[in-house]
Amino acid sequence: MKKVRNIILTGFMGSGKSTVGKRLARTLGWEFIDTDLEIERITDMTVAEIFKRHGETRFRSEESLMVKRLMDRENCVIATGGGTVLNPENQTLLAQMGVVISLYAPVETILERVGHRTDRPLLKTGREEIEALWEARQAAYARADYIVDTTEKNIEEVEKEILVYLEEEDKLGKSAKD
Repeated sequence: MKKVRNIILTGFMGSGKSTVGKRLARTLGWEFIDTDLEIERITDMTVAEIFKRHGETRFRSEESLMVKRLMDRENCVIATGGGTVLNPENQTLLAQMGVVISLYAPVETILERVGHRTDRPLLKTGREEIEALWEARQAAYARADYIVDTTEKNIEEVEKEILVYLEEEDKLGKSAKD
């Protein structure tokens, strides 16, 4: 099995992608990249501002451009935005970049974790819309190489499950485990 170039984390907002991603990158000695933060840096606008000024279509376009910008990167843990994998081209490119791991949490858990936040544009739509969005995205998240249920796990447990999976599948290679 060829050593994985990158670890890509997908999943719904609040599933733990950024938190787990930072910890995983630190453990592996890899770079951590949050695609939403990179988009904010490049556009000099927050995700909320992009949605407000230009709409979701523009933001999804920025996501796709970001995925393409990351194609040549190696030894990165990449936390994608919750909607990144809805675009089939993004899914294909991410799969070529490395192992795709989806972090899962039921909608109730998601709402407990992020329902109070005001910086996420899609949270402003209301509970029924969020539930519908969560449901609509599950098939895209299920296409990952591996799925971790984060519902009852702390960050350390999620990280350990991912590392065990990668080691069992011999995806990290000897140098990353040393």
